[in-house]
Amino acid sequence: MSVTQADGRLKSQKFRQAREDDWKQLERLMDKAEKGSARRLSDEDILAIPVLYRSTLSALSVARETSLDRALIGYLETLCARAYFFVYGSRSTLSGKLGSFFRQDWPAAVRAVWKETCASGLLLLGGAVAAAVLVGQEPDWFYAFVPGELAGGRDPAASTETLRATLAGEGSSDGLSAFATFLFTHNAKVAILAFALGFALCIPTGLLLLYNGATIGAFVTLFASRGLGFEVGGWLLIHGVTELLAVVLAGAAGLRIGWAIAFPGVRDRLDAAAAAGRTAATVIAGVVVMLFVAGLLEGFGRQLIESTTVRYVVAGTSALIWGLYFYGPRRGRTHV
Repeated sequence: MSVTQADGRLKSQKFRQAREDDWKQLERLMDKAEKGSARRLSDEDILAIPVLYRSTLSALSVARETSLDRALIGYLETLCARAYFFVYGSRSTLSGKLGSFFRQDWPAAVRAVWKETCASGLLLLGGAVAAAVLVGQEPDWFYAFVPGELAGGRDPAASTETLRATLAGEGSSDGLSAFATFLFTHNAKVAILAFALGFALCIPTGLLLLYNGATIGAFVTLFASRGLGFEVGGWLLIHGVTELLAVVLAGAAGLRIGWAIAFPGVRDRLDAAAAAGRTAATVIAGVVVMLFVAGLLEGFGRQLIESTTVRYVVAGTSALIWGLYFYGPRRGRTHV
């Protein structure tokens, strides 16, 4: 062994002896915390960890600068990394993250895209009004807006009694369930595509919203022309309030991304798209939840509740709940 190596080892030993008590204490606390016993740490221990962490980090810096032995440096690096994640890392549980999402993140993201939500809603409404006018003037326009699979025999060629029977559940229950499932699947696809295609400068998203609105407008106009407007409204809205709001919010998320790409403002286009994408992703995660709720209402509520008045009550209650949830006053941080 050379004199230089012996001198280096002596320095390392003295360095370790002067500080080892703090390192051992920090290591003991980290072992205890990482084994799931963090709750049993005393107040003194919790307050001591940041102090011990900074002391150990300082020792690591000195060890690197003075080129002490690698084993000691490796030990200190590992200990500092463990302490760093305890002091600065997120220790929230899955339930805590879900709670934060539903209490703060999702509603805040929806409020952040209120302009896009208005635009998305207007596009959906515009398509519905345009189709209603065209079908009202010429019923054959119905076939241009409503796919045959979606209509399921509910078209201008059907008798009024046939249309009435489908709303009251008097026809084939299997056929009615299949139609309800197809309608839900159709709207779910529109919602996901409206979001996914937003990057293409908003154009595909806007067209999808117009088309989906036209489908609804044509469908409602057909029933209204037979004196069944009130009934079809209840039939659709019992789940449609939630389902169509999900479509509108998905469209808003897509428009948010497309607008950021087309008009990034003072920021770099990539940065603007990334920021918009984070907000939009939060919105669309909640949309998935809304589609699940709509599926439950469609699968159970509409099939079990045959009173049109009660259907409207359920629809109105849904609208009130969603409105208060997203836009009602609340305390907490704001999502930007």
